[in-house]
Amino acid sequence: MKTLKFKLYNHQQNRYLKWSINAAGVIYNHCIALHRRYYRMYGNHLNCAKLQSYRVKLRQRKPFWQTVGSQAVQELCQPIERAYLLFFKHHKKGVSPPGFKKIKKYNSFTLKQAGYKFIGGTRVKIANRVYQYWNSREIEGTVKTLTIKRTALGELLMVVVVDDVSEPEAKFKTGKIAGFDFGWKTFLTISDGTKIELPQFMKQSIYAIKTASRQHSQKRKESANRERARKNLVRKHEDVANRGCNWFWKMAHELTDKLDVLCFQILNIKGMQRLWGRKISDLAFGEFLQILQWVATKKARQVVFLWRGYPSSKTCSDCGHVLESLDISVREWRWPSCQSINGREENAALKIQAVGASTVRLGDVRQAMPAIIAV
Repeated sequence: MKTLKFKLYNHQQNRYLKWSINAAGVIYNHCIALHRRYYRMYGNHLNCAKLQSYRVKLRQRKPFWQTVGSQAVQELCQPIERAYLLFFKHHKKGVSPPGFKKIKKYNSFTLKQAGYKFIGGTRVKIANRVYQYWNSREIEGTVKTLTIKRTALGELLMVVVVDDVSEPEAKFKTGKIAGFDFGWKTFLTISDGTKIELPQFMKQSIYAIKTASRQHSQKRKESANRERARKNLVRKHEDVANRGCNWFWKMAHELTDKLDVLCFQILNIKGMQRLWGRKISDLAFGEFLQILQWVATKKARQVVFLWRGYPSSKTCSDCGHVLESLDISVREWRWPSCQSINGREENAALKIQAVGASTVRLGDVRQAMPAIIAV
């Protein structure tokens, strides 16, 4: 599966799509209310088939509900049922049931087999109305779903999910393998000693974001000035996200062009966020790994993940000696067995490379897919 995103041209006719999104939000909240009432009466969730049959009868009496397609309404019922099943299964772990959403914050509806039709290369027909979008790339493969999404700025995006029929570009080329260690001081340390520093875009823009946030909070609620200040604040955050995403894509292509196998260790990102807060969020290591996996699969490279419990930092990359404890503040030390001096990140990257290399064969003709190695 591959997801393609297109931007719809701003047009007065787009208001019909926004009405459909609002109608989907109303139907979603109505379904949540029915589930809560059913749970209070019977202690269980409402079956999806019963909810849809009731929704069909109710939709015939509510003209506003008819602005959103029937398949989009069916798509609304299914995630609610899945959320309640997870709630009943994991409620002891703190999982909450789905809640209500503000209509103005409800941002999408999805069509599956019907309800849309592509006309030419730049237009799409939805509910007997034709909308024009910016055709930034060709749609190849069978279209599975089409989602209309409203951004925080009020713009409309068309998200298309298609079958990915493209083949990997090439098999192993360079025959090189490397280990990577993620750190809160250095973004990535490679096993060859190279250090990759991430431009902290949030830190660079924090003053502008604080200023925009303060201006937004000082405006009178429900006023036009407050809405303009809100959009200004949203643009500041989007600028940070877009710059970071652009940097991640460039770095992912650069690494996959040089290496065939990339070894990482799974980390407890949530625990690191509790310790170091905004800086870990600014580094966005999880988002980078998702992008890297997609690029690696496209280029037939292999990404290997080590279990996060493996003591890569406490194990010597030369002699294999394992320390009983190692404080996070210690960045460099001398090993008691071989008397070598290693830095924390450099030693971990070398050990991750060694463990990853022991599980990979560069001549393997199987499809290169991400793997998790439990050691």
